[in-house]
Amino acid sequence: MNRVVITGMGIYSTIGKNLDEVKESLYNGKSGIGLDLKRKEYGFRSALTGILETPNLKGKLSRRERIKLADQGKYAFVATEEALKNANIDKDYFLKKDVGILYGNDSSAKPVIESLDILREKRDTMLVGSGSIFQSMNSTITMNLSVIYKLRGINMTISAACASGSHSIGLGTFLIRHGMQDMIICGGGQEINAESMGSFDGLSAFSIQENEPTKASKPFDKNRDGLIPSGGAATVILESYESAKKRGAPIIAEVIGYGFSSNGEHISVPNVEGPYTALINSIKDAKISPSDIEYVNAHATSTPVGDMNEAQAISKAFGNNTVPVSSTKSMTGHEMWMGGASEIIYSIIMMKNNFMAPNINFNEPDEYSAKLNIIKNRLDKKFNLFLSNSFGFGGTNSALIIKNIK
Repeated sequence: MNRVVITGMGIYSTIGKNLDEVKESLYNGKSGIGLDLKRKEYGFRSALTGILETPNLKGKLSRRERIKLADQGKYAFVATEEALKNANIDKDYFLKKDVGILYGNDSSAKPVIESLDILREKRDTMLVGSGSIFQSMNSTITMNLSVIYKLRGINMTISAACASGSHSIGLGTFLIRHGMQDMIICGGGQEINAESMGSFDGLSAFSIQENEPTKASKPFDKNRDGLIPSGGAATVILESYESAKKRGAPIIAEVIGYGFSSNGEHISVPNVEGPYTALINSIKDAKISPSDIEYVNAHATSTPVGDMNEAQAISKAFGNNTVPVSSTKSMTGHEMWMGGASEIIYSIIMMKNNFMAPNINFNEPDEYSAKLNIIKNRLDKKFNLFLSNSFGFGGTNSALIIKNIK
């Protein structure tokens, strides 16, 4: 089978709009969480959210291209532009090679609601606008980017809740390993708006610790009370090792393990066995032992039950091994469909710069997180192999193992 490497990365995140900005935030433990008071007007329990402006793409895309992009598509375009530059790829390359795209996205609520508001008020479908349908479909990112970049390979959106971004990289790895593609643009995008979060807020899933927004996301901490919704987009360029070497590409890291599972139980409450199975399957796929893992970027979203069960799954997988663990969601909030991809980039940034980002706001462990080696403060340490967890509604689980390429 082909080796699968990462030759480019790009990020548009609440903690930085490019790789350099994100590195500084990770290194300094800087939060991207704030308040959207508009949500209180809508009756939300929580106004907490990741803060991220929509990029202005005038001069970068034509008007016709821009009106078809939902917010998460705009985030994804910016992230992909950085990743392609990072990978030394220009648009002419796509005319010569069949490059694919697999991108995680599991909602596009804002365009749907806005078009419905127009229909209810104006009673005329012609006023909705020609771009609305292309913004409102779950596949909005892949359909738009595939046309913008003239891609001719695999073209598919991965809708797997909060594991979407991770599964996109895992499935891309599978296709390249088996020689079905040489290169795939992979990643995850997530809209940040009140329209997409109302029903989620209604589940009482969000933290209501609004007094100090930057301290509200506290994965693994005993006093956590819920997640903070967030978003943006993250793109990685996956490529076969042979293709990368042939074109003289910068090889950043290698994807060596992908594990997955389904809980098969409650639709929204995670269990221990499903995440544990995904972890173990990724380790088996990588043909390594748990003791070889040097860092774990946990899924941990700051929910009481989710963090508790993940802590047990990690403990079960690693035993007495004191592998360092942190959740970058303590800074970013829960980036949902984006998170499985962005957390790969966050971890690679750490790996390349010899530090492990802190699990900020971790002040007091509970009985389960006390068994883990949670990184409370930044750890300046070299490492060359990490595992990243992503779990989602419906019990979908994904785990990826990434190896440093020096």
